[in-house]
Amino acid sequence: MTAIKHALQRDIFTPNDERLLGIVNVCKAGKKKKNCFLCATVTTERPVQVKVVKVKKSDKGDFYKRQQTWELRDLTVVDAKDASKENPEFDLHFEKVYKWLASSTAEKNSFISCIWKLNQRYLRKKLEFVNVSSQLLEELPKAEESVPSGESQSVAGGDEDALEEYQELSAREEQDIESMMEMCEFAVSNAEAFAEKLFKELQVLDGANIQSIMASEKQVNILMQLLDEALAEVDTIEGKLSSYEEMLQSVKDQMDQISQSNRLIQISNTNNGKLLDEIQFLVNYMDLSKGHIRALQEGDLTSPRGIEACISASEALLQCMNVALRPGHEQLAAVNQQQKLFAELRDTFARRLTNHLNNVFVHQFNHFSYFKMTIPQYYRSSCLSLPGHDQSSTLSQNTTELTLPKHSPLHRDLLRYAKLMEWLKNTHREKYEGLSRTYVDYMNRLYEREIKDFFEVAKIKMAGTSKEAKGKFGLHGSSGKLTGSTSSLNKLTVQGSNSRRSQSSSLLDMGNMSASDLDVADRTKFDKIFEQVLSELEPLCLAEQDFISKFFKLQQHQTVFPPLAQPETEEVDGSVPSRMPPQADHRHSVSSEKDLVRLMMNKIFQSIEPELNSLIALGDKIDSFHSLYMLVKMSHHVWTAENVDPASFLSTTLGNVLVTVKRNFDKCISGQIKQMEEVKISKKSKVGILPFVTRFEEFAELAETIFRNAERRGDLDKAYVKLIRAVFMNVEKVASESQKTPRDVVMMENFHHIFSTLSRLKISCLDAERREAKHKYTDHLQSYVINSLGQPLEKLNHFFEGVEARVAQGVREEEVSYQLAFNKQELRKVIKEYPGKEVKKGLDNLYKKVDKHLCEEESLLQVVWHSMQDEFIRQYKHFEGLIGRCYPGSGITMEFTIQDMLEYFSSIAQSH
Repeated sequence: MTAIKHALQRDIFTPNDERLLGIVNVCKAGKKKKNCFLCATVTTERPVQVKVVKVKKSDKGDFYKRQQTWELRDLTVVDAKDASKENPEFDLHFEKVYKWLASSTAEKNSFISCIWKLNQRYLRKKLEFVNVSSQLLEELPKAEESVPSGESQSVAGGDEDALEEYQELSAREEQDIESMMEMCEFAVSNAEAFAEKLFKELQVLDGANIQSIMASEKQVNILMQLLDEALAEVDTIEGKLSSYEEMLQSVKDQMDQISQSNRLIQISNTNNGKLLDEIQFLVNYMDLSKGHIRALQEGDLTSPRGIEACISASEALLQCMNVALRPGHEQLAAVNQQQKLFAELRDTFARRLTNHLNNVFVHQFNHFSYFKMTIPQYYRSSCLSLPGHDQSSTLSQNTTELTLPKHSPLHRDLLRYAKLMEWLKNTHREKYEGLSRTYVDYMNRLYEREIKDFFEVAKIKMAGTSKEAKGKFGLHGSSGKLTGSTSSLNKLTVQGSNSRRSQSSSLLDMGNMSASDLDVADRTKFDKIFEQVLSELEPLCLAEQDFISKFFKLQQHQTVFPPLAQPETEEVDGSVPSRMPPQADHRHSVSSEKDLVRLMMNKIFQSIEPELNSLIALGDKIDSFHSLYMLVKMSHHVWTAENVDPASFLSTTLGNVLVTVKRNFDKCISGQIKQMEEVKISKKSKVGILPFVTRFEEFAELAETIFRNAERRGDLDKAYVKLIRAVFMNVEKVASESQKTPRDVVMMENFHHIFSTLSRLKISCLDAERREAKHKYTDHLQSYVINSLGQPLEKLNHFFEGVEARVAQGVREEEVSYQLAFNKQELRKVIKEYPGKEVKKGLDNLYKKVDKHLCEEESLLQVVWHSMQDEFIRQYKHFEGLIGRCYPGSGITMEFTIQDMLEYFSSIAQSH
C-alpha cells in the first residue's frame, strides 16, 4: 500500500499541488468487484482545500487516473455501519449516498480517522459520524497502533508533522529580534560569533536563575509550613461541617414529613373545593323551584298572570333540561332522578298546553262562525236564478257592506301564548306540529265560509252595476255572440254623434250585452268593487301571515319537516315510507321556515284563488272591458306585494290570478279583432264611419283613462298595435267591398277619424300609425277630388287631354292648332258648351253628389269642397296655359273667369 501511495502522490497529486494524507482500497457495495482508491488530500497553497478523490487504475496500463472528486465540506454523514463489530462496509453522504466496501476494517477505520482529523483541523463543520466508535475518534494514537505500520505511518508518522500549521512570528517577537540584532552589529555578517554571544548570555542567565532558586529555599520552607497548618485547619473545619450535616439531615427528614402532610392536606382541600363546585353547579342549574313545578303542573293558562308564571316556569325547565353536563354527571343517581322529573314535567305541561290551545281554537272558531257575515239562502237563490226580475231594490236592501271580518281579537288572544309555543317547538316537536295542523284546519274552514260569503256579496254587487244584465243571465251564464242585422249597423252611421257614441259602446264589450246596458258609471262602480275586494283581501292575508310567523315562531330557525309537510308515513324495513297522506302536493320537505309559512297560508286560504278567478270570470262576462280595470288593479297589488316579500303567499296568489286577468285581456283584444273581420256593410246605404273604428276610439279613450300611470302600460301598447293594424286592414277591406260609397270616401273618412282620435289622445306608441293614417287620408282625399272634378267639364277635359297627347307624341305646341281635331274652331266649339251658367249648374250637381257620399259625423263636406275648388282653379289655370302655348294670338279664352269660379263655389256652399 505504501508503494501505491507514493505512486499516486507522484503521478496524480504532486502535479496538482496536492498532498495525499489518507487512502483506502474500496469497491462499490453490492456490485461486481471493481477496485479503486478513495484518497483524502489537501492543497499545498492557502487557503487549504480538503478533498476526497476517487482514483482508478487504467484498464490498458499500470498508470492511475483521477475519476471523481468531492469537496470535504459537501460531506454530511459518514456511516461506518457497525461500531461494535468489524465490518468493512461504510457510506459517504455527499449530494447522494455512496456505499463502499473496504478491503479491510483497519483500512476503513484509518480512513475514517483521517477524515475526522481533517475536518477538525481545517473545516470544523458539523459532520455527523454514525456507527463510529468514540474511541476511534477521541483516542487517535491508540487506534492507530492497531493499523499496520506501513499503512498508519502516513497519518500518525511523518505526515502528521506535515499537518502542523506554520506559526508566524508575532509583531512583538519581530521587534525583540530586531533590537537584539541591532545591539550586535555583526549578527548578520558573522552568525557564529552572534550565536556564541547568545550562548554566553544564556549561561549567565541560567546561573542567575539557579542562585535565585537557592536564595528562596528558606521562604519555600516557610511556605510549606504554612500549607501544613492550613491543611490541619481544613481538617478541623471538615469535622465541624460533618457534625452540622448530621444535624441538618434530621431536620430535613422532619421537614420532608411536614411537606408530605401539607401536600396531602392541599390535595384534600382541592378535592373538596372541586366537589363543592360540582354540587353547586348541579344545584344551581338542575334545581327547579316549587313555584315553577306548581305552575307547570296546575298553572292557570287563561289569566295573564297565570300565563306569565307558566312562561317563566317553562323557560326555567328548558334551561335545566338543556344544561351541558360535565363528564361523569350522567352516572349520578340524583342527576338521573332530576332528568326524569324534568321529562315528566315537560310531558305534563306539553299535554296541558296542547289541550288548552285546542280548546281555544275551537272556542274562537265557534265564536267567529256565529257572528260571521251571512246572506239569507232564499235571497241568494232568488237573486241568482230569476232572470228578468229587477233586483235593484233587493240588492240595496239586503246586501251588507263589502268587508271581511277582522281577526285581530283572535290573534291578540293567541299571541299571549307565543312564547309557550316556542317552548313547545323546542321541547315537544310532535305536539307542536299537531297544534299547527289543528290551527290550520280550523282557520281553513272559518276563512272558507267568510271568503265565500264575501265573494257572493261582491258578485251580487258587481251584477247590480248593470240594470238589465241581472235579468238577462245568471252569475254563471254563458256569453253570447254579437248578433244583429246590417240595418242596425246602418243606423249607427246616420244618427247624431251623441247617440252614435252611446250606442257604439255595445260593441265594446264583445257583444255580451246591448249598448244601453252599460255606461261609464257602471264601469266605475265595478272598478270600485274590484278594488274593494283586493283591498279587503290584502290586509287580511298580511295580518294572518304576520300572526303565523309570530305565533308559531317561524322567523329565524331552519326546519326540515314542517307540520304541513311532515309525511305521515309508516316505516317499512326501518326506513322506507309505506304511504303518503292526502294532499301530498303540500306535504313535502322544505328547507326554510319562510316556505313553511307559505304552505300554511296556502292551506288556510286555499279558496281565495278559485273565488278570485270566479269573480274575474263574472266581471269579464258582464263586460269584457272590465279586464282593463282588473289588469291595472291586479298589477298594482301584485307589484305592492312583491315589494314587501316576493315569495309571500299574497304575492304568489295574486301573481297567479294576474295571469288569468292578462289572458282575459288578450281574449278581449282578440274578440274585437274578430268582430272587425266579421263586420258586414249595407249595399243600399252609404258606409260612413265604420263601427269598429268607433269601437277602437272608445277603447282607446277608456284605456287611456284606466292605464294612466299604470305598471302594465306595455301590455296596453302591444294591444294598441294589434288593434290599429286590424283597423287599418279591415278599413281597406270594407272600402274595397263598398258598392254604394266610393272607396276613396270610405278610406278618407275613416282614416281622418283615426288620425283625429290618435292626435287627440296622443298615444306615443302609435305615432307611426298616426302619421300613416294622415297620409292615407290625404292621399284618398286628393284621389277623390281629382276623380270627381273630371265630370263637370268632361268634354273640355277630354279635348285638352288630346292636346297633351299630341304634344307627347312629338307635335310642337304651336302646331297643335293645325291638327284637324284640335284646331281653333273645335276649341271654340268646346268652350261654348261650358258657359258660366252651365259650369255653375255642373258644380251644383257635383256638390249634391259629394254630399250624398259623405257622412255627417265626420263633417268633411266643406273640407272636400274647398279641395275641389283649389283643384278646379288649378285645372283652369292649366287649360289657360295650354291655350296660350298651343293657340298663340288666337284670342280664345274661357267664358268664365277665376273670380266667377270663386263666386260659384261660395254661393253653392252657402245655398246648401
